[in-house]
Amino acid sequence: MTRTAVALDRADLHASLADPALLSMTFLNEIAGRFPEAVSFAPGRPTEDFFDPSDLHRYLDAYIRHLIAEKGYDGAGVRRELFQYGRTKGVVHELIARHLEHDEGIVCDPEAVVVTVGAQEALWLVLRALKAGPRDVVLALDPTYVGLTGAARLLDLPVRSVPEGPRGVRPEQVRERIRAVRAAGERPRALYLVPDFSNPSGHSLDTGTRRELLEVAEQEDVLLLEDNPYGYFRAADGSRPPTLKALDTGQRVVYLGSLSKTCFPGARVGFAVADQRVTGAGGPALLADELARAKSMLTVNTPPVTQALVGGMLLEHGGSLLEANRRQIEVYRRNLRALLQGLHRRFAGTPGVRWISPAGGFFVVLDVPFPVTDALVEEAAVRHGVLFTPMRHFSGQERAGRQLRLSCSSLDPDRIEDGLDRLAALIDEHGAAPDA
Repeated sequence: MTRTAVALDRADLHASLADPALLSMTFLNEIAGRFPEAVSFAPGRPTEDFFDPSDLHRYLDAYIRHLIAEKGYDGAGVRRELFQYGRTKGVVHELIARHLEHDEGIVCDPEAVVVTVGAQEALWLVLRALKAGPRDVVLALDPTYVGLTGAARLLDLPVRSVPEGPRGVRPEQVRERIRAVRAAGERPRALYLVPDFSNPSGHSLDTGTRRELLEVAEQEDVLLLEDNPYGYFRAADGSRPPTLKALDTGQRVVYLGSLSKTCFPGARVGFAVADQRVTGAGGPALLADELARAKSMLTVNTPPVTQALVGGMLLEHGGSLLEANRRQIEVYRRNLRALLQGLHRRFAGTPGVRWISPAGGFFVVLDVPFPVTDALVEEAAVRHGVLFTPMRHFSGQERAGRQLRLSCSSLDPDRIEDGLDRLAALIDEHGAAPDA
């Protein structure tokens, strides 16, 4: 007997699956796969210049030695740690806490660290924990990382935007937005932001602004979700501003850490520092414990083998990811300098073409005098062999419709020059600004 194959109506699936935030990642991945020879300014992935498979063996050996020498494990204990499921909150939490104190001046109880499958899981877990009722919302700077909007959409958690200006965000504007959201009958739980070389805008916050944001968070009773994948990648030597978490004396900041840029993405290891106290039914606990409870039903645990690899990398560099990334920092400085100089040579004085020079990170946002759509990305790939990311994927502001994001992290200067020549041809083809 032949049976008719079932067909599911998309209307019967969760509406988030058709949300633009989820579709944008798929679109960009697919088009990059279709045009592998194109110069791609699209992905914000780390350089591959220093990846060496032999490093993985060395990192694993370093971690095994750590288990034996510092934790007193015997052979059975080592095998159990590497091959079994492991604790839900992670097995390298102490090493991460040590790294945070060494590199960032963040002093935290290792039990406040939850090791996750990438920072994206950490973000999802925090949003899941904070959505307690239908009035709850999260605030985010606009433009913002598409992973935040996508995760929130999957959780049916509305995102209320705080528009960034040419110089970033103003704390008083955050306060006004929080109060406006409350006046509309909603409950703002947290503000998500990337204070250092933000994805996608490239903006950074000075120390004074960071302190003011902490004051706003305390006075308005919200949390700050600090995402910090790019903080080490400054374009010049000199002191780095302290993270929000390093300035946080009232447990207002949940710190989201990614080891994808500072170690390697293939490990898929991130973490959350959630040292907020939780009271009420069930007794006192840390927010980290609540996140771990949710994680146990989502991914069970973060693979101990990949934790061991990043743990070994930390151990090899004295607990310092800043030290581990000395060579990478120089590559990113070189690439950002090549991108900014190349833009200046080609577009300085060109009507309708503008950009802001970030002080570090991977990204530069370019204003152009025509709409930047997904269709234009495909045209750029087909006709000119260049790829970029439309800013409309990150922002609801009208201006974003004529902006594109350029990432320079995974290209070398020659490839950047070639790509900018191709981009210049595309811009020339689409004409000058209407008011030129």
